[in-house]
Amino acid sequence: MIDPKQMKAATLRVHAALVQAGLDAQIIRVDETARTAEGAATAVGATVGQIVKSLVFLSDGTPVLALVSGSNRLDTAKLAAQTGGAISRADADAVRDATGYAIGGIPPLGHATTLPVYCDRDLLDHDVVWAAAGTPDTVFAVAPDRLADVIGARVCDLAE
Repeated sequence: MIDPKQMKAATLRVHAALVQAGLDAQIIRVDETARTAEGAATAVGATVGQIVKSLVFLSDGTPVLALVSGSNRLDTAKLAAQTGGAISRADADAVRDATGYAIGGIPPLGHATTLPVYCDRDLLDHDVVWAAAGTPDTVFAVAPDRLADVIGARVCDLAE
């Protein structure tokens, strides 16, 4: 676990959000980048399916967060069916404005704005999943059902 005194500001925000949510998750720093699902899986010794991809899309221009298993591709038609709006990809500025984090380190909680969250059902097939903790080299492990519950995520089928 990283000592909070040694955390970057983005990771400190995630740490505070984890504490506020009542999640006893320890943030760790990985030697190699966890910017991709494959890199994160290698870094923590997990399967790619255990990696949470936090993806920001726009639904009729409003940011939404999709939590997708690292082994899946998001089906934008399925996300549109959940949100009720047309889905488009958010650019890097829209992602940072909505979440407070840069692409590659977006956590599933602790965002700058309140986002509707949709969780890929396949994540719940695992006892533990790994999610970004605000930077490309920080992650935390959590039970996916507990994470979905505390962040109010709608669990649904999002995989292609």
